[in-house]
Amino acid sequence: MKRILMPALAIAGKDLYSEWKTKQVVTTMLIFSGLVIVTFSFAFDPSNQAVRALIPGMIWMITIFAGILGLNRSFVSEQRNDHIHGFIVAPIDPASIFLGKFIANFVFVAAVQMIAIPLLFVLFDFRALTGASILYLTGVVFLGTFGFITVGTFLAALSANSKSSEMLLPILLLPIATPIIIAAVQATKIVLIDLEAISGAMSWMQLIFVYDLLFFVAGLILFEYVLEV
Repeated sequence: MKRILMPALAIAGKDLYSEWKTKQVVTTMLIFSGLVIVTFSFAFDPSNQAVRALIPGMIWMITIFAGILGLNRSFVSEQRNDHIHGFIVAPIDPASIFLGKFIANFVFVAAVQMIAIPLLFVLFDFRALTGASILYLTGVVFLGTFGFITVGTFLAALSANSKSSEMLLPILLLPIATPIIIAAVQATKIVLIDLEAISGAMSWMQLIFVYDLLFFVAGLILFEYVLEV
């Protein structure tokens, strides 16, 4: 495990440090998220109780499309600088590359969520949060984001060699990630609107967990072949 984890942390650290210096990926994701939130807050009346049913969908719309912006750059930048070849010939397990990129992408999206979701609640004047709902919401967001980034990191590497990778990634990612998106939206809706039906949310979260586990293990095993494509 250490043989995989240490190089993965080094790769993730490289990406995080690079982003800390340039602030290109997270800034772009934040601008997009803020634009979506502000646009919807002006398009709908935040005081309307029915409009608050849109919030679960908006949380995941922000996560998905902001995430795609970050995922697109994850391997394209490596391809442009010919770092992919360096990864291939490096004496490390290919699973380390997948894990390192996954960690960096997850941190980028989580950072955006930590700013965008509270802003969404403030602009829509959503005050129905309790300690229990915040806890469950954190669990749903974590599991859903984990699965989405797992699939996205794998497919970003697969599409990096394409000249139209920016278009190819969403085409590949959205159909495969649809089960995660549906389950996450449904679980978020229950947590925010009808916490008494938490058993239903737990069922959706179990589905997400199984999906996450399957794709994460598949990514670790199959990433070696993706690099050779």
